[in-house]
Amino acid sequence: MKSNAEFELNNLFDRQYELLNQLRETVSPDLSVQEVGYIISVSTGIATVSGLPGVGYEELIKFPHDIYGIAFNIDEELVGVLLLGPFEQLSAGDEVQRTGRVMDVAVGEGLLGRVIDPLGRPLDGQKPPQLSERIPVERPAPEIMQRAAVNRPLQTGWKVIDALLPIGRGQRELIMGDRNTGKTTIAIDAMLNQRGKDVICIYCAIGQRAASVAKTLAILRKNNTMDYSIVMVSEGNDPPGFNYIAPYAATSIAEYFMQAGRDVLIVYDDLTQHARAYRELSLLLRRPPGREAFPGDIFYIHSRLLERATHLKAALGGGSLTALPILETESQNMSAYIPTNLISITDGQIYLSPTLFELGILPAIDVGKSVSRVGGKAQHGAFRSVAGDLKLAYAQFEELETFARFGAQLDHDTLKTVHRGQRIRACLKQSANSPMSDAEQISVLLALTAGLFDPIPLSLMPNAEHAVRMTCKQMPSALLNRLAGTDPLTEADQLNIINITRRALTEFEQTATTQGTGHE
Repeated sequence: MKSNAEFELNNLFDRQYELLNQLRETVSPDLSVQEVGYIISVSTGIATVSGLPGVGYEELIKFPHDIYGIAFNIDEELVGVLLLGPFEQLSAGDEVQRTGRVMDVAVGEGLLGRVIDPLGRPLDGQKPPQLSERIPVERPAPEIMQRAAVNRPLQTGWKVIDALLPIGRGQRELIMGDRNTGKTTIAIDAMLNQRGKDVICIYCAIGQRAASVAKTLAILRKNNTMDYSIVMVSEGNDPPGFNYIAPYAATSIAEYFMQAGRDVLIVYDDLTQHARAYRELSLLLRRPPGREAFPGDIFYIHSRLLERATHLKAALGGGSLTALPILETESQNMSAYIPTNLISITDGQIYLSPTLFELGILPAIDVGKSVSRVGGKAQHGAFRSVAGDLKLAYAQFEELETFARFGAQLDHDTLKTVHRGQRIRACLKQSANSPMSDAEQISVLLALTAGLFDPIPLSLMPNAEHAVRMTCKQMPSALLNRLAGTDPLTEADQLNIINITRRALTEFEQTATTQGTGHE
């Protein structure tokens, strides 16, 4: 038999069990344990945190003052966090919390026409866009079996690019050159040329000066480009974490439209600043430096970004994401660490020469050092009909021009090649913010290959080209439709265009002679 003490102990346990059940019924079932840590140290754009043993890589961490960060270095006891806000407001000992989710960005149609930062917050003074869907900024690139061939052109409106260096929808074409050679102008004009072509444009400014961003926005708004564009801005005085995540966030927004079956053009301006921001963060996190103080995975951060640009199969909607990354070289050094990395990742490069820029040959594209690895496969048939031998003729001219400068005696055929090359160069010149339609480009290029510009003095080439462009208004609508189509031009179409442009140039020469301006 049990003693009185045993009975009293059993009654006590029963009473405790009843009280525990009553407590469980009164407590909310949604109560969960939250992991909380604290700041060990804070530096420029970086915080070292302790007390978060379950944190995951690239998880979003909440700091005081509504500041967030991304878990980047995960050691056994400490976590290195990229700060996405002003670090001056934080200090050692402040409490931090896990959010349980990775860094993401809001996406949707409401972003069109807006200027935002990498966190999706508006920078244009308007209310935040009403968006219900969010996508992680870091996502795996589409698999090989999900991709289709790049076979549709993305017209930039630049004659030298559309004719000699064609870009396809889904391609990655690097724009590189020294500072102040017109790299951003090339990309912005490509955005301007997408009006009415059902292409969504995204401009991602990475570490740019506020004045440069304001100038770009003014151009886009002046040309009514914002209706189909999104601008994401991280300025030079923003935390380096902003500059690091900006291109990934912009790409996630672009992928939302691509997966909806839309064609998207994204401009990264520029990845040199992105690489420098990543180097700064890596050195602050005490990651071991390698060549030129860049960490060993600098290639990976750009490859996993640009590999997301592709053309999806029709079964997945058939959308495309075309990337135009911009890169700044130093002293025309294309063999530096970051340029060689990006050249190997992309599908070609457009190189802008400071020498051509100083000579007033704009756009200052060095055709010899530029290449498009997609080539004619993504070019309209009409362009292939008229620009097939143009690049070779221009390359021969550039070689012979060197001898001509030294006063070497040249035979008749060589002089003719130089004479034609000078007109090719004059025709490839183009003013900024004035993209040309397909019909205008084809008319000018066909007149050039047919030798109709040969009698025109070089000083009058811009006016003669304008006269040819005006002939497009006289062409039948059926012919204009064929110029914008995918099929090559027939001999009858070419002859028809040549006859129209010949009459226009004959009238132009007569007018120039009458006014006494026909002297070279």
